[in-house]
Amino acid sequence: MSNSFAIRPALRLVLGAGFWLFVAQAAFAQVLDRSIQTEEQIARDAAQVQAQIDQVADETESLVNDYRIVLGEIDSLRIYNEMLQETVNSQEAEIDNISNQLENLEQTNRDVVPLMIEMAETLPRLVEADVPFRVEERRQRAETLVNALDRADVTTSEKFRRILEAYQSEIELGRTTEGYRGQLPDGQRVDFLRIGRTLLFYQSLDGTETGWWNPNSRSFEELGDRYRLPVSDGLAIAQNQVAPDLVRLPVPAPTEAE
Repeated sequence: MSNSFAIRPALRLVLGAGFWLFVAQAAFAQVLDRSIQTEEQIARDAAQVQAQIDQVADETESLVNDYRIVLGEIDSLRIYNEMLQETVNSQEAEIDNISNQLENLEQTNRDVVPLMIEMAETLPRLVEADVPFRVEERRQRAETLVNALDRADVTTSEKFRRILEAYQSEIELGRTTEGYRGQLPDGQRVDFLRIGRTLLFYQSLDGTETGWWNPNSRSFEELGDRYRLPVSDGLAIAQNQVAPDLVRLPVPAPTEAE
């Protein structure tokens, strides 16, 4: 009996220790489970945070790239604006230059117009006083210049250009030789030989009559037969029908101006 009672407390002690050991193990298991869950949650949170960090890093890199692009565009715009400013400065200088030219042009017009009128009105008188070659053509050109002076649709510069061209043409006539067909004052058709603006000869179409413009008497006069061949040869040379050669023709003696 006594042994039986002695064993029972010991058994209770063992059972109690086992119980508490089971309880401790269960508690430890719960703590371990919670620790594992906490670690897993921390890992999930860390992964989420890392994803956010990665997203922020990508956005930051994108912003940096955009910033670099904007800086490049700003630099390009600065260079472009500097170029535009140089262009504007050049245009403003050109405007000032044109304005000054317009002011000077007005003064030039006031100075040139009287000269133009004098030149245009003098040319017809020069034609009438000159050797009478291509008279109608030269008269018409001179009259056209005079008539153009009153035309509002022709600028001053264009009028001046036409006057200079007309005088230049008259000057060139003094350096050239030509043969052409025309009429004497009596209406007779003849071939004219002009040598500069100094000598003017004519010959009938059948070659039987030869004459010249006498600057002293200011009239057409018939020449002797001995000049028929020289004038004929001069016409052939002037019309490029034969090679240039020496031709004996009468030249008026110089006279003193009155």
